[in-house]
Amino acid sequence: MNAAASAGHPVICLYIHDDTGHSQRKPGAAKKWWLDKSLAALNEDLKDLGGSLTLKTVTNGSVEDVIEALVSEHDISKVFWNRRYDTSGIDTDKALKAELKDRGCEVQTFNGSLLMEPWQVTTKSGDPYKVFTPFWNALKDAYSPTHPDGKTDPTFVENVASESLSDWSFHPTKPDWSGGFSEHWSPGEDGAWEKLEAFFETGLKGYKEFRDRPDKPGTSRLSPHLSCGEISVQAIWSRTLEEAENRPEVQSDAWAFLRELAWRDFSHALLFQSSDLSKENWNDKFDAFPWTKDENAALAWQKGQTGYPIVDAGLRELWQSGYMHNRVRMIVASFFIKHLMQDWRDGEEWFWDTLVDADSANNPASWQWVAGSGADASPYFRIFNPITQGEKFDPEGDYIRQWVPELTKLSNKHLFTPWEAPQSALHEAGIELGKTYPKPFIEHKRARERALEAYESLKS
Repeated sequence: MNAAASAGHPVICLYIHDDTGHSQRKPGAAKKWWLDKSLAALNEDLKDLGGSLTLKTVTNGSVEDVIEALVSEHDISKVFWNRRYDTSGIDTDKALKAELKDRGCEVQTFNGSLLMEPWQVTTKSGDPYKVFTPFWNALKDAYSPTHPDGKTDPTFVENVASESLSDWSFHPTKPDWSGGFSEHWSPGEDGAWEKLEAFFETGLKGYKEFRDRPDKPGTSRLSPHLSCGEISVQAIWSRTLEEAENRPEVQSDAWAFLRELAWRDFSHALLFQSSDLSKENWNDKFDAFPWTKDENAALAWQKGQTGYPIVDAGLRELWQSGYMHNRVRMIVASFFIKHLMQDWRDGEEWFWDTLVDADSANNPASWQWVAGSGADASPYFRIFNPITQGEKFDPEGDYIRQWVPELTKLSNKHLFTPWEAPQSALHEAGIELGKTYPKPFIEHKRARERALEAYESLKS
């Protein structure tokens, strides 16, 4: 919007919801919840400037049709938008740009969501990186901010017809399963900046040590704000460096945080190179992997009823808050893929529907990383042990007890393996395995052996 405002003409701020799914992947239910609040917050911000947000839906036709209708109706001469990096989005943007130029419009597109464009971070031979560490080193050395520091207040085109956000029904009603979301989130630009400053106060110092601990407030939780474009990753980078300069004791933590931000750029670079990162194995060797299709296993996983406390805690956190700590995401994804032998794409779809920070690049790239089918992936034979992972990253059991309250009274000695607890300990804690808390869906050792046998079959 800043570029449009700087052009010196009244602007129309437009958001298009493509209900056809042709130009972009349809948002999941949790992301719709976030969008409902985010768009409402943006509209209020625009009202404060004297304007409003124009909403349009594509149900028939195309995004191009919607924009061309507005161009004709309001005699628009310049159109601005932020670039996308998935195949369908790129194709739509290219077609739209060509059509608008044919009509005599000036078109400008921008990098609104990344530190650097995917094609800017390459090897010396000009090839895209497929391994994160050299990608990070190259980006860190080459990066310089491109977003303007200041803002130009716009004037607005008046009397632009808009759909009503309430008519889009993004907020769930029958039933309203989002009751816990508002306890954890404040969508919108103001909420994003508040979250960043709170992280600097309580989470940045010690980030390097505690970012893998779901029982600690050691992460920024900015991902949904970034996913919806409520805060610029470039602004976060600049503000983090400023904080590190003022507080020398957090410099190593700050760079560890910036390194994690760079994973977003790396995921988008992979998305840019892929025809469909959410459907196609990056490593096509995995096209022959013998996945099983077990609806009971998938349902137990989705509901957080696997019998492994750290896995169940993560999936219940996801269902109740629309979010899951990153370390736990890796644990539950590994369990789904390697213990239950389910196709990573089915797990990715569940995350896409239930995460408020669902992202077209991060989501599939991370699932493929765990599956072993992605670029720079964790090897398939790296199988997280859900018992020792819980003991290591939630040592006092605070995270498990928060999200799996039926285990609250179980001592740490038995918390990570309740099936091994003596009957007396279970009785004292009010637990009846198989009734108040499930027995393990599958035994870890047997699951590991089965997964490794499946992986070996790829070699033959």
